[in-house]
Amino acid sequence: MKRKIFRLSFCLAFLYASLVSAQLDNIAQIDSLFLEWNQPNHPGGAVAVMKGDSIVFSKAYGLASLEYTIPNTPGTQFNVASVSKQFSALGIVLLHLQGKLSVDDTIDKYIGGLPDFGKQITIRQMMHHTSGLRSLHALFALAGWRNDDSRTNADLDRIIPMQTELNFEPGSEYMYCNTGYMFLANIIEKVTGKKFVDYMKEDVFEPLGMNDTYVEPDYDAIVPNNATSYYSKKEGFVRAAEYWGYIGSGNMHTTTNDLLKYLKNYYQPLSGWEKAFETMLTLDLLNDGSFSEYAFGVNVDTLYGKKRVTHGGSIGGFRSNAAVFPDEKTSIAIITNFSSANPGDKSNQIAGILFGKPNYHKHLEVAKVSKSRMDSYAGDYWEHTTYEEEKVEIKGDTLFLGASKTPFLPIKENLFEALDPQNGTRLEFSNGQFIYRPYNRKTKIFKKFIEQPLTEESAKEYIGAYYSPEIHTSYSIFYREGKLFAYHIRHGELELKQKFEGLLVGEYPLDVLKFKRENGNVSGVWISNGRARNLWFVKTE
Repeated sequence: MKRKIFRLSFCLAFLYASLVSAQLDNIAQIDSLFLEWNQPNHPGGAVAVMKGDSIVFSKAYGLASLEYTIPNTPGTQFNVASVSKQFSALGIVLLHLQGKLSVDDTIDKYIGGLPDFGKQITIRQMMHHTSGLRSLHALFALAGWRNDDSRTNADLDRIIPMQTELNFEPGSEYMYCNTGYMFLANIIEKVTGKKFVDYMKEDVFEPLGMNDTYVEPDYDAIVPNNATSYYSKKEGFVRAAEYWGYIGSGNMHTTTNDLLKYLKNYYQPLSGWEKAFETMLTLDLLNDGSFSEYAFGVNVDTLYGKKRVTHGGSIGGFRSNAAVFPDEKTSIAIITNFSSANPGDKSNQIAGILFGKPNYHKHLEVAKVSKSRMDSYAGDYWEHTTYEEEKVEIKGDTLFLGASKTPFLPIKENLFEALDPQNGTRLEFSNGQFIYRPYNRKTKIFKKFIEQPLTEESAKEYIGAYYSPEIHTSYSIFYREGKLFAYHIRHGELELKQKFEGLLVGEYPLDVLKFKRENGNVSGVWISNGRARNLWFVKTE
């Protein structure tokens, strides 16, 4: 009997020692991912990992202030930028569950002065980034704001009523949009009678035990224990000028410990919060039945075959990522104060250490396609609704797509599938175009084109002044020494190049210019720059 007890005790001790050894190995591997942040005169951040009820890793790296050589600590507060969105969404969800509003209410019920877009927009659509509203940064850039100009909710409240169009029909497309989340702050203030910053503190942060978290509407406020952010340059770092005076879509300051308290609710919610966190994971289909992985302020996806709830953030030099794997009861929080930190990639690497990257490959039955047929697919392609450009390159039996050179293999003569086992995208070629088919997502059609460079004669029709009543801004287009330029008093000269007749591309914020002709003459131009699409400028001279 004693021998059996001894053997059992030995086995348990061995198992415990093995678990401790594995945990220590994980800690060492995680720590090694961030050692470069501890170089002299280097910003850094804070990293924390929770499994179940226990914080298994918590460490800070680098400096919170390069000017005063103050180190980051696990208690340092960082601006987490768009990680804030899920907290604004949670604030709305609470009001929805309390019956004080419905996420299916149209936003004009709470926000006055909105233009008639011809289509109603719901709170739900704003939370899912399917509202079609133009996003503030893109609009402000077209209107003349530079990257370091102050921008506030009041600025947004002035510019949106001047809009006459949406990017797309509400519910028909996913496009990330800060405008919608800033409007959530308006709605919360209208419904509760509280200032947004007070509501978030009293009804969200404090009940969740997030006592080191707050929303900051004043970018120039002096608050102790906050990190300063820096842009990464080849020669070192420069101070990121602060301009972010808006709330709802960002500008929450917090610590890794507070983020872990919050993330834990996705697998072990506090009493009374169960329905709220269940609602946060609500996914809706687009109008055409295609899938979107954006829920209420969070992305719901999989990594290494495991369900994940996540969001990243970026403002100035601050970068952040919060991720929870609810089935594994594991959370990862990374908050940083320099622009090249890439916390999203670091979070994925930590997940790989904790769970092990699955060792599997996609097994594709590769079709035989002639060299001439493969070569015929190579070239430049354009999507005429979203104004996206993709390049197709061919090497042997492999097709490479876009700047990332994502590899695809032929499964039929005209049908290709991504080689990455986590990427279900297919490309179907026909008649000089291909249909981009992400698995269970919205499709896009890219048409092949041959670039048509400008000539002095073809440039003449574009020359003139253009004015947008939606942003009260003018650009002039002129031709000089074989090149076409647009000029704005705040942006200076921006070079333009022709893709094909009637469509130019340029330097930000003039990404794409699509010209309208009437009676054979150019009458105006639609200008797009990513999250603001088809802003109309009439030709005035």
